[in-house]
Amino acid sequence: MVIGFLSTFGGGRTPVLNLAGHCDPGVVGGGCTRLSVDIKSCQTQGVKVLLSIGGGSGNYSLSSASDAKSVATYLWDNFLGGTNSTSSSRPLGDAVLDGIDFDIQIGSASHYDDLAKNLKSSSGSILLAAAPQCPFPDAFLGAALATELFDYVWVQFYNNPGCQYQDNGDVSNLEVTWKNWTEFLSKTPASVLLGLPASPDAAASGYIDPKAFVSHVLPVVKGSAKYGGIMLWNRYYDNTNNYSAKLLSNSKCIVYIYKAFHYL
Repeated sequence: MVIGFLSTFGGGRTPVLNLAGHCDPGVVGGGCTRLSVDIKSCQTQGVKVLLSIGGGSGNYSLSSASDAKSVATYLWDNFLGGTNSTSSSRPLGDAVLDGIDFDIQIGSASHYDDLAKNLKSSSGSILLAAAPQCPFPDAFLGAALATELFDYVWVQFYNNPGCQYQDNGDVSNLEVTWKNWTEFLSKTPASVLLGLPASPDAAASGYIDPKAFVSHVLPVVKGSAKYGGIMLWNRYYDNTNNYSAKLLSNSKCIVYIYKAFHYL
């Protein structure tokens, strides 16, 4: 489960957590600290909970290696296993998240490799995930992924017509790109997930009918040893379209992970 987004950070900016109206972390006394109960409930059921940084809008970048270290320290102290664990000072309360997801889509590509290294040096148990766009290599996360420190890479095969599934049933572009990503990550511990929109309304393009996914796309992606399942954008659209339920009813071997701010 991924919570998004920390949409402002780096370059001396005051970090901003934007949960799209679900709660206001800026409220005196901790407007989002109540979510700690929900987070811990998920964790007791074996669900890993990550914070996504970046997103398609916001104000973020890393200006230097020392800036990356400062952001890593902020994330460690305020969301992960840092010593500052009082609910009044941590935006999501005293729940300790399991890791950080890199969804970097704007700004500079520099120093995200430094951020990954600093986070892993804080604790080897921290999970790192990344959500690159499907065009290979990713313009923002290539250097970070080359560190081989990431546990999950959920590639966004939507809003990118050149490398996603075509509505006419053509899977060739997706197949070539999937192979590029899985081969690039073949020597890393990362599981690679196919990122898809959970409904036609969730993205401008890239939605795949569940039956078409099972018949045309699943045979292509599950053949890789790196295949870890699918990632859906997002929980809200999955609830309205029952996409994950439709996938599971057609194929019991699919693993799915939601990515959104609509979890809790």
